[in-house]
Amino acid sequence: MALRKKRQTLGEILTERGILTALGLRDALAHAERNHVRLGEAIVALNLADEEEVTRALAYQFDLPYLELTNDTPASESRLLPEDVIRSRWVLPLGRENGKLKVAITDPQDIETLDMLRFRLNAEIEPTLVSKGRLKRYLDRGSSDSSLSIDAAVDELRRTSLDVAPEEASGLDLLGDDSSAPIIRLVTMLITQAVEMRASDIHIEPMADRVRVRYRVDGVCLERPKIPKRMQGSVINRVKIMSGIDLAEKRLPTDGRIKMLIGGSQIDFRVSCLPAYHGESVVLRILRPESVRLGIPALGFDQSDYERFMKIIKRPNGIFLVTGPTGSGKTTTLYAALNELNRPDRKIITAEDPVEYTFTGINQVQVNEVIDLTFAKILRSTLRQAPNIILVGEIRDLAVAEVAVQAALTGHLVFSTLHTNDAASAITRLIDMGVKPFLVASSIQAIMAQRLIRVICKDCKEVNKAPDLRTLKLLGFTEEEIETSTFYKGKGCSNCAGTGYRGRQGIFELMEMDNTIRELAYARSSLGELRRAAVAGGMVTLMQDGRRKIKAGVTTAEEVIRYAQAAELVVD
Repeated sequence: MALRKKRQTLGEILTERGILTALGLRDALAHAERNHVRLGEAIVALNLADEEEVTRALAYQFDLPYLELTNDTPASESRLLPEDVIRSRWVLPLGRENGKLKVAITDPQDIETLDMLRFRLNAEIEPTLVSKGRLKRYLDRGSSDSSLSIDAAVDELRRTSLDVAPEEASGLDLLGDDSSAPIIRLVTMLITQAVEMRASDIHIEPMADRVRVRYRVDGVCLERPKIPKRMQGSVINRVKIMSGIDLAEKRLPTDGRIKMLIGGSQIDFRVSCLPAYHGESVVLRILRPESVRLGIPALGFDQSDYERFMKIIKRPNGIFLVTGPTGSGKTTTLYAALNELNRPDRKIITAEDPVEYTFTGINQVQVNEVIDLTFAKILRSTLRQAPNIILVGEIRDLAVAEVAVQAALTGHLVFSTLHTNDAASAITRLIDMGVKPFLVASSIQAIMAQRLIRVICKDCKEVNKAPDLRTLKLLGFTEEEIETSTFYKGKGCSNCAGTGYRGRQGIFELMEMDNTIRELAYARSSLGELRRAAVAGGMVTLMQDGRRKIKAGVTTAEEVIRYAQAAELVVD
């Protein structure tokens, strides 16, 4: 009897096809094991292959047809399943063929769902494999113009008794009765659509004549349909009820949290209410656990910087600082480093304000200023816990800086953040805080500055035949480079909401402390001298890293110049 041929693994298929290298496969396997995800998810998360390539390989592996689902693909039998089942199970009945029901599925190993479909639909199922991203976009196509559905909800509110003055709205019962249902639907819709658009924040801002709603997507605020001023109190009170904030407190800033199940995933929201002139301004910060579990290769490092970064974080002691303004991805970078180092033989303790994401195997401590549980106090106690690695959310003052330096000099590896514009500025900032120059010089191992830049949308990426020459020259491109290089842009499509960008990556400047820089720090040298020494020692600046990503077709010159240092720009 002939032996059945052994099924190839996903890694073997992608390697054979030249999509994945042996090193990439090793990184993906490690990421999958560390984060308890499947290999395909790890490969996509690390940007080693796109979702479609992985889905095609899975279809080959399990001998299933692959479907390239588009908005024009008919799904005449989609009515057979309610939308909540379709979205929670990620399946879509398409049509009947030869007595079988053709169903798009996203997980070839989900036998339970296939059995459920056979039982519920009383039909023989013919599965075809589609990527989850394509299926999600297909399902969202009806509500892709979210402004239409929000406008419909607002119109419904105008026809109800909830269309009242803001000062009267506090008396409304927004816990879920029939009269308040339109408000509940509107707020739920605003939150759900923000998550579906990959927003990081929802801003609800009362103004003189209206309530402005904006989503921050890839770092840029996009305005949504306005809400009439008369509905201001109802909307804000509904958010406060969901987040457990006291409705009666309108004079002081308040905070709360919301947990919601959206698209089959548990999403957390950190809610902040701030009293303003025209009413309370509300911001919902959307916290996605997967956003900080990307893995180091997915952050956007150039290969040389990646290798240096990996060596630095594996050193036994010293301070590693990540600098940049708020929203530049510092926390994501440090979490990625901790995730890489998180092993049973290492003890890791963090002091954070607040703890936004939790990690198995890491001891995370929340700062609480109300009871005087400060960064400095947590750090001092941390040293008595015999950790190998310490993360300090932010070095804010001299007390925290001194304990961090002490920890580094006594054999601990310390990670922290600092708000400075570039890597070299961190040295002068610490000295200005009051840390002695010789301690700065001896304790710091490396400093990395970073920014987040938007990535050109893969679905509408095209050659930019008329790039802005002035912008390119400001970024230091020579005439020869402009003539010989190919530049790209995003045309704008439904996948990127017409912006031409989808997702973000980091640009970095990684400064390792060498003898020259240590001597300059000890001598309290100027920022310019420190920066020149770092560049001479091999540091690639933020603008230079941005230029590399422009040449590689990752982003555009217009995006990089938003973050380039003024001192680096080349002016004729």
